[in-house]
Amino acid sequence: MSTTVSGRNGTWRNWGGTVAARPARQVEPASVDELAAAVRKAAEDGLTVKAVGSGHSFTSVAATDGVLIRPQLLTGIRNIDREAGTVTVEAGTPLKRLNMALAREGLSLTNMGDIMEQTVSGATSTGTHGTGRDSASIAAQIKGLELVTADGSLLTCSEKENPEVFAAARTGLGALGIITAITFAVEPIFLLTAREEPMSLDQVTSRFDELWAENEHFEFYWFPHTGNTNTKRNNRSAGPEQPVGQLAGWFEDEFLSNGVFQVAQWAGRAVPATVPAIAQISSKALSARTYTDIPYKVFTSPRRVRFVEMEYAVPREALVETLRELKTTVDRSGLRISFPVEVRTAPADDITLSTASGRDTAYIAVHMFKGTPYQAYFTAAERIFTAHEGRPHWGKVHTRDAEYFAGVYPRFGEFTALRDRLDPERRFQNDYLRRVLGS
Repeated sequence: MSTTVSGRNGTWRNWGGTVAARPARQVEPASVDELAAAVRKAAEDGLTVKAVGSGHSFTSVAATDGVLIRPQLLTGIRNIDREAGTVTVEAGTPLKRLNMALAREGLSLTNMGDIMEQTVSGATSTGTHGTGRDSASIAAQIKGLELVTADGSLLTCSEKENPEVFAAARTGLGALGIITAITFAVEPIFLLTAREEPMSLDQVTSRFDELWAENEHFEFYWFPHTGNTNTKRNNRSAGPEQPVGQLAGWFEDEFLSNGVFQVAQWAGRAVPATVPAIAQISSKALSARTYTDIPYKVFTSPRRVRFVEMEYAVPREALVETLRELKTTVDRSGLRISFPVEVRTAPADDITLSTASGRDTAYIAVHMFKGTPYQAYFTAAERIFTAHEGRPHWGKVHTRDAEYFAGVYPRFGEFTALRDRLDPERRFQNDYLRRVLGS
């Protein structure tokens, strides 16, 4: 039987502390039938319904004052088909659990993002991605989906079955129904060699096309107020496995990237004038290193320092120009930015509202330490990103609306028409969807 639960004072909050909601009730269904029943009951009561994953979106994409579905009990692997190279997993399964379970089975996703705390349905619905020359977002690795639609019925889709729903629902923003299971393409587990090294920003930008072309996965972090970056290249390797040593791993990933970084953020928040000096030190703290391990141990890393983030997808050919404009703006502004700017890429995909839909893409993510005023920086950055027809990450801070999206997504009308068909009464509506999709 599904249980109805409520948080402290019945309030739900997201990870970044940017969103709070007070749903009329919270439900934890233990089966797909119970989830469908909860949707039908919400309709009877005239309430809207939203499902929430682990709350890693900075936007209010999952917030509701109606019925909040928490899928913690809908977890685990349903089926592995080695011949087809697929795994079917319940929607509430955290990526971390999926990655570890797949590794035990000698399998892996082809690409993933840089954290794995999110649920599979939350990550894919908002377009979560890593970096890749040839391999795209987590949603682009989906082979099939199952979702409960507004009338409480179960709909399955794939390239062959309900293909128009499949095109949209892989990154569906929770607007088309509540995902209950996802079938991912997987492959036999492999090794990646990561090469991390500092490089000047001028060097990275002048060689960007070459660095992108030569590596399966290339990304870099630029430290504002400096001309320094940290680069990371991940490429498949024949081995042998050479994981980061425990002590070195603790020192780099926990002590420097989380512990000392946290203290530096506190210092910068308390005395903004110290930020440029701290940035110089931070950008030189991590030394070059190379290690070889299974994919999720290379792609993902712990992120314990809380922050607020905006990320935009721009056409890949516009990356260097966009970044130069951002640097010029920061240099002239008097802003004090203590968090590095993250740059990644993705190939074009065929998902209706994927940030990489129909175009080769570069991502630029700007962050601010939680509790630091971020509006001025994000507003300035957003102005630059939108001038390049940028598409914001659906789960990160932005101010765009349906009118803007209709201009930067050629298939926007296709998505809204499908939503009209699947959810005519707007059972899955909330303020965020009203803004980004129109009412």
